[in-house]
Amino acid sequence: MTGKGPAIDALKLLSGFAVRVLTGGGIAAIMLLVVFYGQTTGVGVLFSLISMASVRELYRIIRPNQKYTTDFLGIAMTGALPLAAAYGGYSGLIAATALGALLCMFVHCLLLGLRTSECAVTIFGAIYIGFMLSHLVLLHNLESGLIIALATILGVWANDVFAYLIGSAFGKHKLAPRISPKKSWEGFFGGAVFTVATWAALSLFPQANLELYELIVIGACIALTAVAGDLLESRIKREAGVKDSGRIFPGHGGMLDRFDSLIVVSPVAFYLYLLMGA
Repeated sequence: MTGKGPAIDALKLLSGFAVRVLTGGGIAAIMLLVVFYGQTTGVGVLFSLISMASVRELYRIIRPNQKYTTDFLGIAMTGALPLAAAYGGYSGLIAATALGALLCMFVHCLLLGLRTSECAVTIFGAIYIGFMLSHLVLLHNLESGLIIALATILGVWANDVFAYLIGSAFGKHKLAPRISPKKSWEGFFGGAVFTVATWAALSLFPQANLELYELIVIGACIALTAVAGDLLESRIKREAGVKDSGRIFPGHGGMLDRFDSLIVVSPVAFYLYLLMGA
């Protein structure tokens, strides 16, 4: 009897880990294929769809009892931003964000007569998800950005998988108990090590145009930002009393649960890559 408890716990850990790896690995594989083989249109459409699905979940979390059909405008604006980045570059993204925000303010406050807080939520969702994630499209379109975009996706996936595995097996010290009770410092450092290792491996590819120390710095920043993105979404869900943003992916929850880290990591990877002189 005494040996059954640990054995059952180990089986549950392995089962949960397997589901998480298979689901996350499948999603990452699809994204990597599109980013690697896809042209401007394919990459823009991919992240447009991801952004729209994610922001829809965000709106449902923040305002579940919304009686107005205002989500449509925010979803449309969010989906337009990655496409603007794909075809118009950075200036196109900035212009689309500004014009979209103005349109939201005009429709919400003047045409529909809604409270300014409703307008703020709509614009927040579009910027938090659409604008941020569009930086991965910008990164992909840089002359040497393809391999960095691939490393960004792989680094976030490695962080998620190994933080979960190491945290589940050895986690004792809580990272942010009030926001995400299951996260531990052991899991954080475990995920960070493998994220940095993923980026350090880019030193084997001259296309990256970065020195080893620069790759390590970017990898460390990505690891920190990935956890921050995860905790940010956890805080939003906790305030709303929601466990998962959706039920699309086994072991991961909804679309926003799956991409919360990548959303915040994308601009960090883009600007650091530019800062390093790429």
